[in-house]
Amino acid sequence: MARQQKPDGENPVRTAVRFPMKLALRVHSAQGELDAVTENISANGLLFVGEILPAVNSRIEFTIAMPSSVMGSQRDVTIHCVGRVVRHQMHGDTKQAAAVIDEYFLKA
Repeated sequence: MARQQKPDGENPVRTAVRFPMKLALRVHSAQGELDAVTENISANGLLFVGEILPAVNSRIEFTIAMPSSVMGSQRDVTIHCVGRVVRHQMHGDTKQAAAVIDEYFLKA
């Protein structure tokens, strides 16, 4: 059974379809930079894994290259995102963090 840590008084509700994708991710937060891998992505957020995770409620920024096959384009699409971590959980021995995407910008 997964253990979850949620921010006080907040229970985010999924409102978008999640797509299972494992993509490399470099996350920037007040705690510094860390490498992670996505587990799934939606228009509103993502679930990612890493040895070290940003704290719940922390602001994060990351840039991700969405594969052309997923985006229906000729090239990968690079997206810069700003969001916040809404929960931590353990899946077996794997540390996971869920984040909401508050803003995103397509990069040329």
